Amino acid sequence: MIILALEASARACSAALCRDGELVAQSYQNSGLTHSRTLLPMVHEMLKNCGAGLEQVDVIAVAAGPGSFTGLRIAVSTAKGLAWAQDKDCAACSTLESMAWPLAHMEGALLVCVMDARRGQVYNALFRATGGGLERLCPDRAVSLAQLGEELKNDPNPKIVVGDGALLCYNTLQEQLPGLTMAPEHLRWQSAWGVAAAARALAARGELAKGDRLVPVYHRLSQAERERLEREQRSKFTIEGDRRDV
Repeated sequence: MIILALEASARACSAALCRDGELVAQSYQNSGLTHSRTLLPMVHEMLKNCGAGLEQVDVIAVAAGPGSFTGLRIAVSTAKGLAWAQDKDCAACSTLESMAWPLAHMEGALLVCVMDARRGQVYNALFRATGGGLERLCPDRAVSLAQLGEELKNDPNPKIVVGDGALLCYNTLQEQLPGLTMAPEHLRWQSAWGVAAAARALAARGELAKGDRLVPVYHRLSQAERERLEREQRSKFTIEGDRRDV
């Protein structure tokens, strides 16, 4: 199985080409340019340099969320566009699970996947590394670091923090959680290679889909949606107050 994987959930973006679990090529960019400028040219050049065409790809995988709202939309839209013309199978992968896969060889370790969700929260999921795979311990979610620390304090296993929120999590919880470590930097950040590994697991479970079913998974309302709801709530209170005054 040949998988083309895309990752644009945070500041960096990457693309990877994998064949039967082997990494053929990966392109990574953390230049500060918008993903709409970098992701598709990155895919094009990578395939060209590998002498591969899109027609040879079996599955197009994408980190579908959680993550940056803009980054997720760009990555998912790119995956849909690539899949559409040739009716390719697609894999909508959890960003958090994807970042855990490069550490699946750390058998017995508790993998703490975190992304800074702001507003006092992190996007988080917990996995147990089994040596050749992952055991999911909780669903993807948005939680406070205080809640995460409470959940982890009684787990005696080594705990490895991974993701673009790793430093924030480590600095906040290291005194509360002895033995907490950060993944080495080359394995810490989100990568398309992890997305490809997550896609293989989805394919093995028969959970692939066509491009028209791909959607970003945000796990939280956007700032614009939150502000709209707050305005509507304030307006409702104002109208009800005016009625009581009549």
